[in-house]
Amino acid sequence: MIAILGAGKMGEALLSGVLRAGRRPSELVATARREERAALLRERYGIETVSNADAAAKAGTLVLAVKPQDMDALLGEICPHVGGDRLVISMAAGIPTAFIEERLPAGIPVVRVMSNTPVHVDEAMSVISAGSHAGEEHLRLAEELLSPVGKVLRIPESLQDGATALSGSGPAYFYYLVEAMVDAGILLGMPRAAALEMVIQSAVGAAVMLRDSGEHPVLLREAVTSPGGTTISAIRELERHGVRAAVLEAIEAARNRGRELAGG
Repeated sequence: MIAILGAGKMGEALLSGVLRAGRRPSELVATARREERAALLRERYGIETVSNADAAAKAGTLVLAVKPQDMDALLGEICPHVGGDRLVISMAAGIPTAFIEERLPAGIPVVRVMSNTPVHVDEAMSVISAGSHAGEEHLRLAEELLSPVGKVLRIPESLQDGATALSGSGPAYFYYLVEAMVDAGILLGMPRAAALEMVIQSAVGAAVMLRDSGEHPVLLREAVTSPGGTTISAIRELERHGVRAAVLEAIEAARNRGRELAGG
């Protein structure tokens, strides 16, 4: 049985994806802080909602989907009920596996996960890392759980803060770019709806080409960039304004802030 502890937006998205992938509602339980939230989950998905302690006692895989600031209290609540045959999967940003291992019985395998918001449309990027007691079978179980809602990649835990900055926050960077491009369309006299539709489809098309062609992004960008043409004029302005350097510094700042939050 799989228990999702703290079924907020990300937890619910994972729950929904797992059910769509073929799991029966009887194979899952969830917990929620508020009873109205628990009632909504029961009505929407036909699953059982229980207390954190009950979830820890009855499920073989525990998905910790609470906010980072709530993790310490949750671990204190479930620790007496976590047996040695459990797998713990943490989706809390910035919380290292060692933090969780120290607060649970000795030897409990922990897998750390960072997903992003496209989990809601089954296009998430999830990166996973093994704690000190997690082996190949535990990583495989985590991959099976997460693959219905997107792509899964294994990385060393030392890279998790960077992954949080790059893919965890990544969708926000794309939305920011789309917003700026739509504003440019409006500046050029286009209706907002038309500008938005053009930018969205351009983004979708470019992403699919990048994913499916196997080509390096530089080659795909060069294919659009004719000598003396419109695209190279735009690229020159992006370079003149330091957009590439700004992106590097922004993602590095996100990584550094993640480390600060993890340190309390």
